[in-house]
Amino acid sequence: MRYALIIAGGSGTRLWPMSTRGLPKQLIPFIEGKSLLQVAMQRLKGLVPDEQIYICAGESQRQAMLDGLPDLTDDRFIGEPCGRDTLNAVGLGAAVLGRNDENAIVAVFTADHLIEPADQFRQIVEEGYKVAEEQPHTLVTFGIAPTHPATGYGYLQLGEPLAQHGASVVSEFKEKPGLETATAYHKAGPEQYLWNSGMFVWRSSALMDCIRRFAPDNYLGISECADAWDSDQRIETLARIYPTLDKVSVDYAVMEPASKDHRAKVVAVPMPLSWLDVGSWPAFAQTLDKDPAGNTTDGGKSHVLDSKNTLIASNDPNHLITAIGCEDLVIIHTPNATLVCKADQAEKIKDLHKQVGEKFGQEWL
Repeated sequence: MRYALIIAGGSGTRLWPMSTRGLPKQLIPFIEGKSLLQVAMQRLKGLVPDEQIYICAGESQRQAMLDGLPDLTDDRFIGEPCGRDTLNAVGLGAAVLGRNDENAIVAVFTADHLIEPADQFRQIVEEGYKVAEEQPHTLVTFGIAPTHPATGYGYLQLGEPLAQHGASVVSEFKEKPGLETATAYHKAGPEQYLWNSGMFVWRSSALMDCIRRFAPDNYLGISECADAWDSDQRIETLARIYPTLDKVSVDYAVMEPASKDHRAKVVAVPMPLSWLDVGSWPAFAQTLDKDPAGNTTDGGKSHVLDSKNTLIASNDPNHLITAIGCEDLVIIHTPNATLVCKADQAEKIKDLHKQVGEKFGQEWL
């Protein structure tokens, strides 16, 4: 049976101060009044039945996500006691779904992407499901044509094309290369290299077999958690085991070694769509309309004078933001904190977030 699993456990620190522990980025209603998680759920409509769509996120967010997603039922929320990166999230989801369905085919999606048009997206994912169904030991990923030499994404080196589904074998999966390597990949073109989108399709059994071989300690812990899932020992087992699991991404732990292992096969299905990873304020600015000078605002009370390429966003309806002579800035205001930074320094917000917590306390996060 086909399933969809949305991974929604990211902390969203690069979208601080609007993204907080109480309201992480997946739940902020800043995409035309909808949250990224709501958009992700709607995008899956018609791909699989609602009852086969699951979400994996922090247990502390269970009620907030259930309240924000009327179609989500409590039994389809897979709660993590703490974040241990994507290997453990996708592994736990696959193991739980595979317990009661040995033929489970699991498509993995993230909660922070904007992808259009949605109907073409579903058609492409359908091809990914077919590859995983026809080739039991295959791990399917979806590739995006690079628009610049990004160092924050994984790259898929395309090898032999498959006879069907517009897919190609991935001869090498390279996670987050340095700038020189990324530049070479970008120059080679999308016929040779694609970005890894962070979306996958695989049989639950195929993923778990790869975790067993490439990350055996994680496999043992995930399996113990899944074995206790339908028992009264679930909470205790998760609390005891899950925080001890090695914190690593599925890209580093499974996809890179699997692309070089003859016992597994990594396949890329191109996804030539409008794709945006809304993981930073400059990325969020791309979702907004620009004025003639390139300034963007989320609709809050603001006004700029003699400014260019500046983003202003606020969730405080009682606060007016004004700016004069600003260029390439990010200005974010909430009732608790205000952020001002150069747009090309936005990646450092993650470091700032850590320092704010250390200096002023976790209540500001």
